[in-house]
Amino acid sequence: MKSFTELINNPLLIEGLAKDGITVPTTVQSDTLLLARENHDLIVESITGSGKTLAYLLPAFERIDVLSKDLHTIVIAPTHELVIQINNTIKTLTENSGIAVKSTTIIGDVNIKRQVETLKSKPHIIVGTPGRILELIQLKKIKAHSVKTIVLDEADKLLTDYNIETVKAIIKTTLRDRQILCYSASIGDQAIERAEALMKTPKLFKLSEERINSDIEHICIVVDQRDKMDTLRKVIHAEKPTKAILFINKNEMVQEVVSKLNFHKIGAVGIFGNATKEDRKKALESFRSGKTNILVASDLLARGLDVKDITHVISLDLPVALSDYTHRVGRTGRAGQKGLAISIVTDHEVKYLLKLEKQNNIVFKPKELYDGKLIDYVE
Repeated sequence: MKSFTELINNPLLIEGLAKDGITVPTTVQSDTLLLARENHDLIVESITGSGKTLAYLLPAFERIDVLSKDLHTIVIAPTHELVIQINNTIKTLTENSGIAVKSTTIIGDVNIKRQVETLKSKPHIIVGTPGRILELIQLKKIKAHSVKTIVLDEADKLLTDYNIETVKAIIKTTLRDRQILCYSASIGDQAIERAEALMKTPKLFKLSEERINSDIEHICIVVDQRDKMDTLRKVIHAEKPTKAILFINKNEMVQEVVSKLNFHKIGAVGIFGNATKEDRKKALESFRSGKTNILVASDLLARGLDVKDITHVISLDLPVALSDYTHRVGRTGRAGQKGLAISIVTDHEVKYLLKLEKQNNIVFKPKELYDGKLIDYVE
């Protein structure tokens, strides 16, 4: 494992990281920082919470000329929340290091005129969702010809049928010698193939045979479908989570689940697609600050969320895609802490758990509720 002094030339960056309590590189940082700085195209799969964001931001900070007014890096992410989170990391690194890198966020469903105004500050880094970035490029408000690096964060989602053409269109507006970096906790064969088609002799890193952090315990509770909500309420009372993310599959059901929990005096907030940016921001701030300890979300909207001290991840619905389980449970068990992943399932869904066990080399421990506590299930 290399040290930051071997990976980073600028001592201000090392000092800035130290102010944030970061003194030792993670594996993904140690293995890829130098290659990213040397302009290689990279495809990187590394478990959630392994430090991927800094793995691509640190080389960008080293390569950006802060006196230049040119756009250097575009970071594309699939959700508003992840965009804001990445930009917050940039702001923290800027403040702690004293390196005057300017950044802005570009997301859909937000007043486009305000975004055009922010672009007049000549940011070095733009972080945004693909549709709005492309729209502003086509309006000639983002000048992509100067871009040196494009980052696809949560690349597996950005390279799906839904997003791939937009991502391709963005890349086509940049010069041919630009760098492309792809990062995700899980990248399937199709996503790798699509990424490689956009790149110049990319280097592929699958940095861990362990797809899921071993500090996470996985348990399941088998109930009838009609009893899931009642079981959820009892699980929350039994476990008293400090912070828990509750996953459901249907975005339109988020508010209904929140309302049912609130009715039972359980503090819960939700993030859902048709909520305003302000409402989503308020919900996340309430959850982050601890005012509310349950966040209800779908898989897409919770992608990449980095909230400290999440003790529990609860699945009321099992994910549609097997790989999404990795992203769900990666919200907990971070920075050396233990985490608990609870799946509330029906008899019919148990066979799905067996697939998850085989794919991720994990074991689900069956539990049941007794006298207000979760105990081992006994047949």
